[in-house]
This record gives sequence, structure tokens and C-alpha cells, in this order.
Amino acid sequence: MMCSLKQSQLLGCGSNVISHRRNPLVQFSASPSISMPKLPNFSVSSLSKPLHISSIHTLGSSEIQPKRKSLPPCNAYEADQSDGGGVVEKVEAARKAKIGFYFATWWFLNVIFNIYNKKVLNAFPFPWLTSTLSLAAGSLIMLISWATKVAEAPKTDLDFWKSLFPVALAHTIGHVAATVSMSKVAVSFTHIIKSGEPAFSVLVSRFILGETFPMPVYLSLIPIIGGCGLAALTELNFNMIGFMGAMISNLAFVFRNIFSKRGMKGKSVSGMNYYACLSLLSLLILTPFAIAVEGPQIWAVGWQNAITEIGPHFIWWVAAQSIFYHLYNQVSYMSLDEISPLTFSIGNTMKRISVIVSSIIIFRTPVQPVNALGAAIAVFGTFLYSQAKQ
Repeated sequence: MMCSLKQSQLLGCGSNVISHRRNPLVQFSASPSISMPKLPNFSVSSLSKPLHISSIHTLGSSEIQPKRKSLPPCNAYEADQSDGGGVVEKVEAARKAKIGFYFATWWFLNVIFNIYNKKVLNAFPFPWLTSTLSLAAGSLIMLISWATKVAEAPKTDLDFWKSLFPVALAHTIGHVAATVSMSKVAVSFTHIIKSGEPAFSVLVSRFILGETFPMPVYLSLIPIIGGCGLAALTELNFNMIGFMGAMISNLAFVFRNIFSKRGMKGKSVSGMNYYACLSLLSLLILTPFAIAVEGPQIWAVGWQNAITEIGPHFIWWVAAQSIFYHLYNQVSYMSLDEISPLTFSIGNTMKRISVIVSSIIIFRTPVQPVNALGAAIAVFGTFLYSQAKQ
């Protein structure tokens, strides 16, 4: 060790050091016994090696380095593990808070939509045009947002639109069927029937998609179906068209949710833009059917009657129901981006509680105790279903 150090000091300083030393040192360094094995073998690369600090420090730290590595890795691993667990918990808590915010906003906007939608249908009983205006308003909002760069336009291809078509078809059917139902019966009755959506979701998943569920899930469907049936049989303003519209809407929206979740997998399109594209395609599908079923001449007469009866406020009602329809569906798809279709159906059902209560209060809908009992049983069944799914 000492010998190598002296060599590095001597040779690393070059000829200047040797020239300033005394002659005995020069004579000693030139002696055959010392220089014969050493000096002829030094090249430029060998002279540079002793100058590296690592060549000196590793001699003193070679015994210490393994000891330093043996202790810190264990402590560092435990620290990383605990920190990682904390980060995961924070991320999961933030995700749950975001979903909770989406759900609350979704329910609030849906209540406002249902109120204005029923007001419009009472004065203007044309559900096909009302449904078309709702899709048109949402499509216009998103086209303006994309054009003004408020929202980033989605990057789509032909395969995306092909996979979106069955979703748009189911969405169009469900949207029109629900609007037809609310034009014939009370809002509360429509939503009591539509609270049976989890039952449709399980049945479709079981018999069409081949999925199986635990027995408690199937048992929870009994109070859902029974409660909806009891509420329907005791409804004072029962109407078969309104009842069938709600049932068709349930089935269509179940398919929409399942196809949507599949279509959103592996796609770079966000939930907000996914629903925007869905609105555009649904508008193209619905418009010719709305014209064929109702027609511009009937719309003109009905519009004039509504303006005469309600006044300019009717225009605001139409605009409000159209805008809030798009907003609540957009938020719901942002929720669907984070959860499963079945969980989405649960949230959709729990949302109906606020819609049913608010519509009964605002429109002063007469409700019999048996009717209220049926609604409560259906909602309780939905709660049991959500617990069984967990």
C-alpha cells in the first residue's frame, strides 16, 4: 500500500519533481534494483491509473462499503414500503372523493333536468322532438367547446365509430322511451319503475353475457322487482304506454352501459368526449325517426300553443331541460369512466330517490301509502343488491 502510494506521488508529478530533488534521490530512482521492474512498464495509461481518486479511496473503503450496503437497504426498503402504502391510500382516497363528487353532481343535475323536462312535456306533449332537442343541445355545446379549444377534441377513427354505433342505438332507444313514459305518467312513477334497472342488468349479464353472480345478488332482486310491481299496481295515474316506456328504457340503458364500458376500454377518449360523440351519433339516428313519427307541422302548432299558454318562459324551459340533460349525462359518463356498469346502475338507482321525492313535492303528485311502500321496498332491494355485490 505504501509502495504504490509513493509511486503515484513520484510519477504523478512528472519530471519537475525529480529535477527539484537532491541527487541521491535521482541516483536511487535510477538504480537497476528499483527501476528495472517498474519504470520500463509505465505507459500513459498506467500513469493515469494512480491519479484516480477511486484507486486510493477504494483501498480504505473496500472493507467499509459492504457494511454500509448491508444495513441501509433494509431500512430504505421499509421506508419505501410505508411511503408507497401512504401514497396508494391517498390516491385511493382522492379517487373515492372524485367519484363521490361526480355522483352528487350527477344526481343534482338530474333532478333539475327532470323538473324542467316534465314542465316542457306538460305544455308541449311531443317527446320525440323533446328528446331530439336534448341531444342537439349537447352536441352543439361540445362542438363549440372543441372549436374554441375549451375541451380537447377526441382522436377517433372508423373502428371507434363502429363500436360506438350499438351504444348510440341503445342510448337513443332508452332516451326516447323514458321521455315517452314521462309524457304519459308522473315523474315519480317513471323513476319508480326505472329503479328496477339493476334487475335488468343482472338478468342481461347472466343470460346474454354468461356472467354468474352469488346467490345473495339474485335474492336481492326479489324486493326490487316486487317493490316496483307493487308501486305500479297502486299507481293512481297508471298508463300502459308510460309503464312500457320505462321498462324499455331500463333494458336499453343496461345495454348502453355494458357496451359503453367495453367501448371505453383501450380507448384514449375520455368519458366526457365519449358521451359527446355518443350524443352526435344518437342525434343522427333519432332525427329522421322524430320527423317521421311527429313531424314539423304538428311541432309548429304545439309550439305556438305552448308559447300562448306559458309565455316566453317556455323557451327557457326547453333550453334548461336540453342543457341539463347533456350536463347530467356527461357527468354520469365521467363516473362510468371510473366504475363498473353494475356500480353505475346502483348509483343510477339511488339517484332516483332524490328525483322521486323532489318531483312529488314540486308537482304535488298524489301518492297512496301502498304506492310509497312499494317504492321504499324497491329502493331497499337496491341497497341489498349493492351490499351483495360487495
